[in-house]
Amino acid sequence: MLKAWMILSCVWLGIFHIDAAISGEDMTTHKYTNALIHEASPYLQQHAHNPVNWYPWGEEAFAKAKRENKPIFLSIGYATCHWCHVMEHESFEDEAVAAVMNETFVSIKVDREERPDIDQVYMQVAQMMNGSGGWPLNILMTPDKKPFYAATYIPKESRGGRIGMMILAPKVHDLWIHNRDKLEKSATEISAALKKQGQTDAIQGELKGKAWIKAAVTSMNQSFDEQYAGFGGAPKFPSPHKLLFLLREAKRTGDTVSLNRVEATLDAMRAGGIFDQIGFGFHRYSTDAAWLLPHFEKMLYDQAMLMLAYTEAYQATGHERHAKVVREIADYVLRDMTDSTGGFYSAEDADSEGVEGKFYVWRTLELARVLGKVDASIAEQAFQMRDAGNFHDEATGQATGENIPHLKAWTSNTLSPQLDGIRQRLLDARNTRIRPFLDDKILTDWNGLMIAALAKAGRVLHEPNYVKAAQKSADFLLKTMQSKQGLLHRYRHGDAAIMANLDDYTFLTWGLIELYEANFDARYLKSAITLNQTMLEKFQSESGGFFLTANDAEVLLVRPMEAWDGALPSGNAVAAHNLIRLSRISSDIRLENDAEKIFRHFSPLLKQAPVGLTYMLSAWSMAEEGGIEIVLAGDKESPEGQNFLTALNARYLPNAVVIWRDERSMALIPFIQLQSPVNGKVTAYVCRNFQCNQPVTSIKKMLDLLKK
Repeated sequence: MLKAWMILSCVWLGIFHIDAAISGEDMTTHKYTNALIHEASPYLQQHAHNPVNWYPWGEEAFAKAKRENKPIFLSIGYATCHWCHVMEHESFEDEAVAAVMNETFVSIKVDREERPDIDQVYMQVAQMMNGSGGWPLNILMTPDKKPFYAATYIPKESRGGRIGMMILAPKVHDLWIHNRDKLEKSATEISAALKKQGQTDAIQGELKGKAWIKAAVTSMNQSFDEQYAGFGGAPKFPSPHKLLFLLREAKRTGDTVSLNRVEATLDAMRAGGIFDQIGFGFHRYSTDAAWLLPHFEKMLYDQAMLMLAYTEAYQATGHERHAKVVREIADYVLRDMTDSTGGFYSAEDADSEGVEGKFYVWRTLELARVLGKVDASIAEQAFQMRDAGNFHDEATGQATGENIPHLKAWTSNTLSPQLDGIRQRLLDARNTRIRPFLDDKILTDWNGLMIAALAKAGRVLHEPNYVKAAQKSADFLLKTMQSKQGLLHRYRHGDAAIMANLDDYTFLTWGLIELYEANFDARYLKSAITLNQTMLEKFQSESGGFFLTANDAEVLLVRPMEAWDGALPSGNAVAAHNLIRLSRISSDIRLENDAEKIFRHFSPLLKQAPVGLTYMLSAWSMAEEGGIEIVLAGDKESPEGQNFLTALNARYLPNAVVIWRDERSMALIPFIQLQSPVNGKVTAYVCRNFQCNQPVTSIKKMLDLLKK
C-alpha cells in the first residue's frame, strides 16, 4: 500500500528526486517580521524577516493549522547549511512564493541542531519515502504531525526534474481541498510504516563481534582509495570514528595494513583543500576524491573528532606530524570557536557575501600584493596555486581563477619557519575580509566532544592549556546547562534551554571521563557517574538500547533510537564506551552488563552492516578483550608523579583506564582505598579485569606489566 501511495504521489505532485545545483545572493530585508523573531536559534533568526509567515515548532502553529484547516509545511535546516541559504534566498525571501505558502500552509521552521529529535524522525520519513535525505529537509504533513510528502531543496520554479514551489503549493492546496481523504490515508500509512520500522530493531540477538569486526575491516580496506587515500569515492567525508576503529584494531591485531591506510588518510586530508592551510581547522567534507575541493563549512564536531583521531594516531605511531595537526586544530578552535564563557561555538558557514568559499580562496595577484614577489612565489609553489586557479565551481565546473591552498604532501617538516611566517601574513590579510557567518550557539553534546578532544590532546601532548580549556568548558556546562528536569541542550546569549537528548548525556560523559584522566579532579568523575546514571534512568529501553529522547520528553510520531554512525558516532555507541570505562573505573560490573545489552539489542544491525556501526564495534572489542585498570598512588604533582604520567600518556592503551588515588577519588571508588603508596613513593597498581599485579614503584616495571 505504501509503495502504491509513493507512485501516486509522484503523479499528483509531479515530484522527481534529482539533485540540482544553483547559486543565490544575499537579499536580507526587514520589511517583514514573523514569529521566529523571538527565537534564540541563529538559524531561526535568519528567517525571522522572511515574508513567509514562519512559526517555531510548538502548539501555537499546530493549533493554527487545525483552526484554519491547513497542512503544515515543516522546513528543517541549520545556520551554516549552504543549500538552506540557497532555498531561503530563492524562495522564502520571495514575496510571490511567500504569498502562495502563506495561503496554503502553516509554515514551521526547525533548527536541526536544536531539535535533533524532530530532525531524526522526519529525516527517517524522507529516507523511507525517497531513499535519501539531506538539508534543507522539507516535509508536508497534517496538523497532527503525520507526513505525506518529503523533499530536500525545492526551487522556486520547476526545473531539472524538481517541482518548484510555485507549482507545488497550488497542487497541494487543490489536493487538500478536493482529495484530502487520500492525503490523510497516505499520511496514516506512512506514520504506521515509520512506527513499524522503529520497532524492528528491538531484538536481542546473538553476539558474533569478532566476525563483525573482521567484516567491517575487510569492507573498509576493500573501499580504500589507493590513489588519494580515504575510503570510497567522492564526496569524501573524514569519518574519524572509522579511523579510530581501524587504529584500535591495528593495535589489537598488529594489522599494519590498516594502520598504514589510516596514516595515509590522515596525511592526505591534512595536505588537501579540506584542511584550511591558512587558518587551520577542517572543512566539512571534500566534494572530490582528491580531498581538494571542500564544502567550506566548518563544524565544531569535526574538529573534535579529528583531534581525537590524530591524537590516537600520534600515540600509536609516535609520528610528530600527527601531533602537529592536533595543535593546529586546537589553535583554530581556541582562536575562533571559543566563547568567553568557556563554551565552544557550533560552526562557521561555508558562504560569505553570498558565495561559498569566497573567504578561503586566493588569486595569485592578491598573493603578490600581500607578500611581495619573492614570498608570493614561495607561497604559490608551496600551496599549489597558479594564475589560472585550481578552484572549479562545484555547480558549473568552470574555472574561477581562484586557488584553494593545498600541499603536495604532508610531513612534519612541510611548513618551514619561513613558510609559516608567510602563512601568518596571509592569515592576517584574510582576516580583513568579510568572514563567514558564525553560529555562536553552544551545544552540550558537541561541547562534550571538544572537552574530550582537548583533554586527551592536552595530556598526551603535554599542553596544559588544552586541559584548562576543556575544564573551563566543563565547568560552564555543569553550572549552566542544568535544570530541575535534567541536562539542557542549547545555550546562546544567556539563554539555556531545550531538554537534552541522549547525545548530550553520552558525549558530555565522554568528555568528563577524558577530563578526569587528564587532571584527576574527582569532581569530573563524579559528574560523569551521575550523568551516566541519569542516562540509564531516562533513555534506556526494556531491551537495552537507548532512545534519543528522554522518557519525559515531547512525544513525537515515534521515539527515535539510532545506532548507525553518521558524521558522528551514535549516542548508543558512545554510551557503550562510557559504560565499559565507568564500569572498570568504579568496579561496578552492572554497567558493563548494560553495555552488553546495547550490543545484543543492535546485533541484527551489526550483523547486517557492521561497517556502519564501527564505533559500537570498537566498544564491543574493548569489552571482549578485557580492560587494563591502572591505579597510581602518591604525590601527583611531584616530578616522580609527572614522570609516571608522561610515560603512560606516551603509550597507546585504548582499553586502559587510569585512576589517581586521593581522598576524593577514594570516596567514589572504594576498592582503591587499600592501594596506597609503597615506602612513600609514587606507586603503580596494574590490574587486568579487576585482578591486580603486585605494586611497583619503577616506571620500567610498570611499562613491562603493560606489555603482558
